[in-house]
Amino acid sequence: MVTETKPIRGKIAKVLNSREVAINVGEEQGVEVGMVFDILAPNGDVIRDPDTHAELGFVEQAKSRVKVTRAYEKFAVASTFRSREVNVGGKGLLSLPLGSAFDPPKWETRYETLKIEGGFEAAAEEMGEHESYVSRGDPVVQVVGDR
Repeated sequence: MVTETKPIRGKIAKVLNSREVAINVGEEQGVEVGMVFDILAPNGDVIRDPDTHAELGFVEQAKSRVKVTRAYEKFAVASTFRSREVNVGGKGLLSLPLGSAFDPPKWETRYETLKIEGGFEAAAEEMGEHESYVSRGDPVVQVVGDR
């Protein structure tokens, strides 16, 4: 028999900076360093029956994903962790124009940031502009099986 663990749920207690949030669950609730949480839209997407238009429920929609970097008794700090490599230098010998053809590529690691009203950016797909901002009080849910 497979026992399924219920994901830990909480809320954003404070947006600390463009990459970090404090969540209102901590070691008391089983939060450990390395756990992954999705930051969710507060209301989700309502699903309706196509024939009766009755509300069937809703699908939670993730705004961003963060990983716990510090766990305290009553709260935890989580940070964005997904990154991509970006060439901020030259193109190398095989590309044109010739001005930058001989400059070697220079690669930088860029980390995902949170989309916060008044500044910063993050990926928020298929969600209205206002709903995609990460804010105090947004729900968070542990991504079970992802560390």
